Amino acid sequence: MTSPTTYTADEALARLVAGNERFVRGEARFPTVQKEILAALASGQRPYATILGCSDSRVPPELIFDAGFGELFIVRVAGNVNSPEVMGTIQYAGTQLRTPLFVVLGHDGCGAVEAALQVKHHDAQMPARIKLLLDCILPGLDGLAAGLSPEDEMRAAVEANVRWSMRQILETPEGKARVAEGVLKLVGAVYELETGRVRFLPS
Repeated sequence: MTSPTTYTADEALARLVAGNERFVRGEARFPTVQKEILAALASGQRPYATILGCSDSRVPPELIFDAGFGELFIVRVAGNVNSPEVMGTIQYAGTQLRTPLFVVLGHDGCGAVEAALQVKHHDAQMPARIKLLLDCILPGLDGLAAGLSPEDEMRAAVEANVRWSMRQILETPEGKARVAEGVLKLVGAVYELETGRVRFLPS
């Protein structure tokens, strides 16, 4: 089995923050392919963070965190939702790769969240498989405040969806066990499309 990274959760988070700051400043060090790096990674991976993000083409985690080959274990699905397949992948990251840091990464203007709001408020009809996707989002939107402007509601819904995915991860037996060990950190974040900045949500 591949040995886990030597970074702590806090060190891993600091690397993500620093990488995003380089990206925002226009100083990203996007890696070039080097045979030595690829050869080393062929024998195993030791990512320091697992990221559950949206499939949106404007939000590639490796680029916005200025991360190199083998540093991040990425799960991408529309709306950064949890499903049995996604949870299985996260379980693999936790039990086999033992990444110390897990990040649920949403983003401004998420189309999946917007569609879920249309279903919630207007009973919008969606194709069957998209409806299954939105069904994974809707429970997390139940606590949204009433009377918000469309812009504020969308912003709140994106954050609520991130926190809903976080809650589902934390409630798994593996999530509870890793938290009890004191080595796992789970954080939520939202990517700002216009600025390129990742805003980490308060605990």
